[in-house]
Amino acid sequence: MKTLNELIEKVKELPNKRLVAANGVDAHTIEAINEAIELGLIDATLVGDADKIDATCKELGIDKSKFTIVDVKDEAAAGMKAVELISKGEGELLMKGLISTDKYMRAILNKEYGLVPPKGLLTHITVIENPNYHKLMIVSDVAILPLPDLRQKVTMTNLLVKTAQSLGIEKPKVAIIAAAEQVSDSMPATIDAAILSKMADRGQIKNCFVEGPLSIDLSIDMESVKIKGMKSEVAGDADCLLFPNIEAGNVFYKTNTKLANAELGAIVAGAKVPCILSSRGDSSLTKMYSIALASLMV
Repeated sequence: MKTLNELIEKVKELPNKRLVAANGVDAHTIEAINEAIELGLIDATLVGDADKIDATCKELGIDKSKFTIVDVKDEAAAGMKAVELISKGEGELLMKGLISTDKYMRAILNKEYGLVPPKGLLTHITVIENPNYHKLMIVSDVAILPLPDLRQKVTMTNLLVKTAQSLGIEKPKVAIIAAAEQVSDSMPATIDAAILSKMADRGQIKNCFVEGPLSIDLSIDMESVKIKGMKSEVAGDADCLLFPNIEAGNVFYKTNTKLANAELGAIVAGAKVPCILSSRGDSSLTKMYSIALASLMV
């Protein structure tokens, strides 16, 4: 797939999944979910203050009967109830509505109904459509893990590969990002990158090409690859980018959206179901793309 619209077309071919929105009372969330329903992507349950949901639907001109509504007045309680419904099999993907990220994540990690397997790892994965790149980029982590260690990076790489394969990329190309392509003991990220690359060479990370350390230009710009004379399956044509820390990933994510007119869809991977963790400020289109990505990942 080269565009996020292709992702939507793919999901249209699949049976509908049921989305549960945690405190799904705001206009952007309801508008995105309504559009996803209209496109035939999902069925939906909105958990939150029924009066607010009714008022938002009236404001948007949306028929609220399209949704199953579970009336929960409190924001945090709505998050917990949404996770409980998923845990009981009454939904197949979870979405963050008008609820703070810490309360949303607390619900996902809740011991009674929580969605994280024992010793599981949650990581944020973003699929970015940048008009200046020739295909979709699959990126981690920009929102959850501040400074992943090597073991966590192995899990993150595997989740990136799983996401890429769901998009139809049989053997994705994974770039392990650092500030330079040379291994240096003064930059620990380059050492982790070299280890991950060798693990893939020896079959410890499967079904992908892994190259690292790679600078961002060598990962996505073939002209830079030619100038530096690098020989690699990944360089200049990466499908997936694994960033060394949240600062690097978050800056890349926001630079794409704010300066390069990129569109994106994003999920939290590693839970028992895909979880949509969009920002309160994200557009309804971004949220709709995130719904489609989560539906495909189910």
